Amino acid sequence: MRLTTKGRYAVTAMLDMAVNADQGPICLADIARRQQISLSYLEQLFARLRRAGLVDSVRGPGGGYLLAEPPASISVARVIDAVKESVDTTRCGGLSDCQKGDTCLTHHLWFELSERIQDFLDGVTLGELAERQEIAEIAGRQRRRQHNDDIVTTAP
Repeated sequence: MRLTTKGRYAVTAMLDMAVNADQGPICLADIARRQQISLSYLEQLFARLRRAGLVDSVRGPGGGYLLAEPPASISVARVIDAVKESVDTTRCGGLSDCQKGDTCLTHHLWFELSERIQDFLDGVTLGELAERQEIAEIAGRQRRRQHNDDIVTTAP
């Protein structure tokens, strides 16, 4: 099983929004700087997240994105699913045709692992993650770094 960059970045960006939700609409450029993710990649991800109903876009000056629901109601699994990512650990994509149309010896083991991973990710919300002390410390450090970078960039 390998969770690709798409799923990891989507969860990271959504968690960034959850920990910075008090700031109003968040522009993707800010998330890109804080999380060191390509802006164009975030734009692609947020198109999918918006279609899935997880974020709302706000147009105009001061616009950006807002979580469409409270962080406590958005599970990590929903974010991963929204960007069409899979946590399937089977070789056959769960279809039971691992060996030329037949089920392999370890299919059921990997299928059960996939189910447990899905259950775990379904049980973890952005709200729970945002409340963790270590997450708050990291988010604070990222905001300070961004603030300092903004000062350096705008200095004469």
